[in-house]
Amino acid sequence: MENKVVLITGASAGIGLSAATQLMERGAKVYAASRRGGVSKKAESGLGELIHVVMDVNHEEEIAGVVSKILEENNRLDAVICNAGNGIAGSVEDTSVEEMRYQLETNFFGAVKTINACIPVFRKQGYGKILATSSVAAVVPIPFQAFYSAGKAALLTFIQALSLELRPFGIQCCSILPGDTKTEFTAARKYTEKSKLPESVYSERMNKSVQKMEHDEQNGMEPYLVARKLVNQVYKKRMKVSVVPGIQYKLICFLFNRLPAGIRLWIVSLIYG
Repeated sequence: MENKVVLITGASAGIGLSAATQLMERGAKVYAASRRGGVSKKAESGLGELIHVVMDVNHEEEIAGVVSKILEENNRLDAVICNAGNGIAGSVEDTSVEEMRYQLETNFFGAVKTINACIPVFRKQGYGKILATSSVAAVVPIPFQAFYSAGKAALLTFIQALSLELRPFGIQCCSILPGDTKTEFTAARKYTEKSKLPESVYSERMNKSVQKMEHDEQNGMEPYLVARKLVNQVYKKRMKVSVVPGIQYKLICFLFNRLPAGIRLWIVSLIYG
C-alpha cells in the first residue's frame, strides 16, 4: 500500500523534514509535526502529500488533537515516526534539575507521549509501525552530553521493550541510531547556565569536547541518508528492531558492545578529551 498515512515529529528541518519529503515522494500522506509548522505541498507526481501541523510533543492535548485530525481525514494511521529532539551541553555537576528535565522531556517523554497517543489506533486497526530516532550516543556515551546520551539510551530500550508488548497486536517497533549528522541540531544546541560561568572547573574540557562533537556533526552524514533508512523501514513488510545508518557507525556499535567497559570509556575519553 503506497498511499500510507504517516505522522512524523520534528519535521520542520533536518532528518525529519527529509524523511517527510521522501515519504511524500513515495506516495504517502505525511503529517509533518513541529512547533513552528511550515508550508504544506504535494508531490510532483500528485500522489503524495506533505501536511505541516503545529504540535509540541510535550503537550498531550496537542498530540491528541493531531491524531484525531488524522483519523477524521483518513480513518487510519499507518505509522508514526518520533524524531523530535534537542541537545544541551554541560557537565552533570553544572546541569540543574530543570535543564535535565528540558533535555529528557522532548527526547524521551515527548516520544513516549506521541507513541501512547497512537497505540490505541494501531491496536484497533490490528497493525501499525512505530519508529523512533535514537542515536549512536545511546550506545557510546558522550561526555558533557550525559543527559542526551541517557535519554537516547532510554528511548532505545523503551522501543525494544515496547516491541515485545505490542507484537501480539500486529504492531512493529524500530529504533534508528544515527551517528554524526549534518543538520541544524548543531547550531541549536544549548549550554547549561553554570557551564557558561568562567569559574566552572569543567569549562576548558567541555569546550574542547563540544568543539570536537560539532566538528564531527558538521562533517557527518547528510540527513537524507539517515532519513532514507527511516523511510525504507516504513515500507518494509517486517521492520528491524534497530537500524544504524552508515558502515562506520555499525562497526562502532558492534565493537563497543563487545569491549570491556574500561576500554570503551578510555577510547571515548581519547576522542573527546
